[in-house]
Formats: sequence, structure tokens, C-alpha cells
Amino acid sequence: MISSNDLRSGMVIEFKDELFEVVSAEHYKPGKGSAFVRAQLRNMGTGAIIDFKFRAGEKLNLIKLEERRAQYLYSESDNYFFMDEENYDQVVLKRTQLGEAINFLGTNAIFIIIYRDGTPISAKSPMFINLRVVKAEPGVKGDTQTGATKSVVLETGYILQVPLFIEEGDLLKVDTRTGEYIERVKEE
Repeated sequence: MISSNDLRSGMVIEFKDELFEVVSAEHYKPGKGSAFVRAQLRNMGTGAIIDFKFRAGEKLNLIKLEERRAQYLYSESDNYFFMDEENYDQVVLKRTQLGEAINFLGTNAIFIIIYRDGTPISAKSPMFINLRVVKAEPGVKGDTQTGATKSVVLETGYILQVPLFIEEGDLLKVDTRTGEYIERVKEE
């Protein structure tokens, strides 16, 4: 158990019978009334983010989780298969357990699988990932507007805004935290 005053970004708590990761937490002491902690929490199961106010000093159940690296293999129906890098066991996660990470499941990508009591509960994508463009409209010739962008479809089905010079087959570096284009990757 921890006090709501001790909440920090990255901690995982059990709240309303579900697991939540603390995105941010700020302590407030208004002129009138009692102090409170305003926290932004991400549901580990659904990926939904909620805002909640805890009374200062409220007791919360801190959860210890284990993280292991795993390589994405393939998907079948609503199941996504990963291979644990330490023991080579296959790990299966449901679509709902992946949250936003599902947009970045590129072939052979390395993810962090999060376990609670030996059971996989979710996955975190790496900060940056390289994905191939499978569909891109050609850029309009003569369109030299600064910062002009177009939509492309990546190998995962994710739609991304990119500069006009990006073409089908290009390998792109994508920031998985924001879902934005970073740069075109040169292949060797």
C-alpha cells in the first residue's frame, strides 16, 4: 500500500478492480478545503486514459509487474503471438490487451510484455519503430508548400501523415508515443 501523495509517473496501481498506470500526478493544496492529488491514469487493459482526484493520504494498492522483451511473430484472428527472448516461449495476447501498441506490430519488432503473477497482461511498443509504406499517393508535382503532407498506409494498416516525397516501399521511422513520422530510413 502507498499513499496517494507518493504517486509518480510509471507506477501501476489497482483501482476499481482494474490495473492503471500513472501517467501523471500532481498534488494540490487549495486555499479552502483539503488537499488532493489529481492523477491521469491509463487503463492497462483497454488503454483508455482517465482523470481522477484522490484525497491526500488516501491508501492505494501498488502493483509490482515484471517486464520481458519479446519478438512479435504473427496474428491469428484476435490473438497476437510473441516469442519471449529469454526462454523462447510463445506468449499470446488478445487485441484488447495491446491497446495503442497494435498500430505498430511490424514483423519481428521487439516489444515489452508486461506480466502480473506470471500472466501476460499487456505489451508496450518500443519508443521508435521502422515500418514500410504499402500505399502512398504520388506527391503533386510543383506543390512546394512548406510542411505539405499526405496520408500513407503502413504495413500494419496504420495511416500516417508524411512529407510529399515519401513513396510506396519506403521504410519510415515512427514515434510510437505520438504516432508521428520521424524520418525516412536508409536501407543497407
